[in-house]
Amino acid sequence: MTNKVYIIWIWGIGISAIARYYNENWYEVYGSDSTNSELVQTLESEWINIIIWEDETRIDNSFQKIIYTEAVPQLQSELSKAYYLNIDTKTYPQALAEIANDKKLIAVAGTHWKSTTTSLASIVMMNSQHNVNTVVWTLLKEFDGKNSYFSDSNYLVIEACEYKRSFLQYQPEILLITNIEVDHLDYYKDETDYLSAYSDLINNMKSWGTVILNGQDKNCKKLLWQRSDIQFIEVFDSFFVIDKKEYIFPDINLQVPGWHILFDAHLVYCLWSILNIQSNDIVQYLSKYSWVWRRMEQIGMTKNWSQVMSDYWHHPTEIKLTLSALKSKYADKRIITIFQPHQYNRTIELLEDFKDSFVDTDVLIIPNIYESRDSEEDKKNMSTEIFLGEIIHPDKHNWHWLKSTISLLKEKWFDNNNSLIVLLWAWNVDNLRYDLIK
Repeated sequence: MTNKVYIIWIWGIGISAIARYYNENWYEVYGSDSTNSELVQTLESEWINIIIWEDETRIDNSFQKIIYTEAVPQLQSELSKAYYLNIDTKTYPQALAEIANDKKLIAVAGTHWKSTTTSLASIVMMNSQHNVNTVVWTLLKEFDGKNSYFSDSNYLVIEACEYKRSFLQYQPEILLITNIEVDHLDYYKDETDYLSAYSDLINNMKSWGTVILNGQDKNCKKLLWQRSDIQFIEVFDSFFVIDKKEYIFPDINLQVPGWHILFDAHLVYCLWSILNIQSNDIVQYLSKYSWVWRRMEQIGMTKNWSQVMSDYWHHPTEIKLTLSALKSKYADKRIITIFQPHQYNRTIELLEDFKDSFVDTDVLIIPNIYESRDSEEDKKNMSTEIFLGEIIHPDKHNWHWLKSTISLLKEKWFDNNNSLIVLLWAWNVDNLRYDLIK
């Protein structure tokens, strides 16, 4: 009998890696999505059977599993049919946990920089004597442009998302925590509630595991020593601490700008002390790390040689550090940032932090706010106009959706070969790349 799995809303950057896992393990993989995309087309080229929209007649008892993203409505027709037929259904975190918890799991958690740190850790492990399996929320050239890599290794590196406490499905042996800054206030009550999720994650860890965390982050420091059977490694800018002994980081020459990216590399370097990977080898692998999809990704040039870059960051802290790094690296260019805020509710919650996040861009453009899980009250209390009114910036624009944005961009700045156009986004602003690059 052929093993079969069906994945609803298969395009998601995490859940599509699950599709690849089952595909590589000789399952027949089927799926559906609401929109066509380049990622969907790539999955189809890998012999995964995908339809655009939904069709409950495709769901029958020949499927062993139905996997879906948590954003799928419970009344979605394919999911409802799976419930009716009593087929085993799992959310993305549950499906990943089923794969992960049988491995030597290295989980990367934190509010910011999870994908970068997961990518760095995966590259180091892949090149080590241990090899690796990995699920990461971006696409890496080292993985042939995919968001996953599978081998016969006992190790698995994953990006562990805190939203709705989903990372509590996992039982890591090694946990890297990049930072903890309150987020997802549509679910968490406050910072204390948010921090409690990370505390619970540490309690989920296997005995005699290791936590590598940001020793400069006030919330990370609150987690130290909460278990006596686990080793804690504190990471600082230039050194790390194990059992009260300080170790200096070697020089790591990254190709990607920004001290925060170097800090992520330092977190990953600490795997040397746990897994017996040669220090010089780790430095070499980290130094080769370059741009990845949606993380300071260099897309190309406009027809008149303005540079275009895409970045998925949409939290104020992430934006501020990214634009600061770009300003430092591209000091001779005018930076034009097109930013799409993520959710009306989240924009309201983070508004104070957004106010001075854009100081290092020369021009700021807001085409629209991405709506997801927002109430009518949220949309009444926040708009592009209200958002821009609160932002401290001398050259800010509301350009009302993508079509007018691309028209006005071409009219005003497209022909300036001294510009860097940065797409900062949460949803479809990234599609402007197809109109911008030559």
